[in-house]
Amino acid sequence: MSDLHIDDFYHDAGVALARLYASFPRKTTLYVEDISGADTPDEFGLHCDRFMSCFSTLLWLAETGYLRYESTIRQEALDQTVLTERGFLLLSARYPLPSRIPLQSDTPVSVIENSQTNIQQLRAALKSCSSIDIAHIVQFLLDHSRNYR
Repeated sequence: MSDLHIDDFYHDAGVALARLYASFPRKTTLYVEDISGADTPDEFGLHCDRFMSCFSTLLWLAETGYLRYESTIRQEALDQTVLTERGFLLLSARYPLPSRIPLQSDTPVSVIENSQTNIQQLRAALKSCSSIDIAHIVQFLLDHSRNYR
């Protein structure tokens, strides 16, 4: 049986890293709702557990050195967020993992090279919407990020 909160963590971490890579080196605002989905605060203005878990994932990514930010916007976003050197190098690297991107035999070498980067593997897993694929690539990236400490 899968721990759904861990699957959510892998999804949220993967989406956040992919978004930051897409805007690198510009700073951007990461909105929790854009990653975890819409939230309807309760009558006291408290966010649901899923929303707060996503916010906590973003803070964890910052605390462990994958991204940095200047401030939080309440519990709704991280402002002026950018990948750290560690996060950028990790996503730009090519580690020997089985490609999840289907290629044809006449695919140009440059396309093959690009498809083997960690960010392309992460994007392919996110596009597949497979929690197993997303968990696999995020686990792999977190495990191999030790090279960039």
